[in-house]
Amino acid sequence: MAPQPTVLVLGGVGFIGRNFVAHLVENGLAADIRVVDKALPQTAYFNDRFKAAFEKVDFLQGDLSNTIPPEKFEKMYTRADGSSFDYVINFASETRFSQPPELYEERVYKLSINCAKQAVEKGCKVFVQLSTADVYKSGNTPSTETSETQPWNDLAKYKLKVDEELQNMPGLNLVILRPAVVYGIGAMTGLTPRLICGRVYKHNKSKMEFLWTGGLKLNTVHVQDVVSAVWHSANWYVSSDNAQPGSPVTFNLADQNDTDQEAVNAHIRGIFGIETGFKGTIFSNAAMAAYGQKETAEETNDMHLGPWAEILKGQNIKTSPLTPYLDADLLAGNSLSLDGCKIANSTGFKYEHPKLTEQSLREIISDFQNLGIWPRD
Repeated sequence: MAPQPTVLVLGGVGFIGRNFVAHLVENGLAADIRVVDKALPQTAYFNDRFKAAFEKVDFLQGDLSNTIPPEKFEKMYTRADGSSFDYVINFASETRFSQPPELYEERVYKLSINCAKQAVEKGCKVFVQLSTADVYKSGNTPSTETSETQPWNDLAKYKLKVDEELQNMPGLNLVILRPAVVYGIGAMTGLTPRLICGRVYKHNKSKMEFLWTGGLKLNTVHVQDVVSAVWHSANWYVSSDNAQPGSPVTFNLADQNDTDQEAVNAHIRGIFGIETGFKGTIFSNAAMAAYGQKETAEETNDMHLGPWAEILKGQNIKTSPLTPYLDADLLAGNSLSLDGCKIANSTGFKYEHPKLTEQSLREIISDFQNLGIWPRD
């Protein structure tokens, strides 16, 4: 039996990273795990599961940005016995929308390129890069890995820039994963702000209406399927099942739900017992034309931020990282439709969460309640 691989997880404290580390630890999948992140686990709102997992890994606090000294970068990639890690998994990246291009250049592009170059120098067997499905052209036809790319936000533009350069980097054993909207325990973005909006409208005893229509695609994938796909694709890449060893490969990740705004709202209705609807295309286009994308988003967010603060204060929650804030890029009416079948058809991967369920969204809320950052009611 082949020895278990050693794994370096970059950006492992974040939402997907912490779930990946827990997946490795709980299933005994790796011989050695090192996690590098600029954030400390103690300040990252870990639940008991994530705390237990991180007690069993080698954690190094470190900023992977372009300013890191080369000798420190090299040290991160070197195991205690002087050997290199077999797998390098890169979750490290700026994830906030609407940031200055200079920040994306440093914390998305240069960061990822430097991490990949170090993996080449160390002779790592596989480098898994987490990208985004936002790189594809907006539309209702599901995008495959060969579909036209037309990033619809600045973050995605820099993600695509990274993808293209990594695919041409000599000696890099590359897997690129492009997930749809990722949800699950620990998610503070994605679908979670919509859940918070639902709680606000329950508080206000009013109807929740989002821009555009219920048919606007918002395809999803559960975080457990994402972390399973990371591990599965890495193992597949280095196995004899890979017909083109050494060649870069890209896989989309999306469940079979073909999630749209109405599918999400249906679950929000079930959770909070509120009425929901949509403004429609005509109204939404008119609002964008009259006020602009940024101003429309600000007006929308103003309706939610105040009541959310009132709810937290009313239940004596002094601080919470959770917010109903929806960035202007997410309110622009872009359709995220993704075909996630290639990884299943070509590698045998199986999605364990093929449908978005009300229970899976309730689990997110329950976990935050246990952490004391979501109201109990």
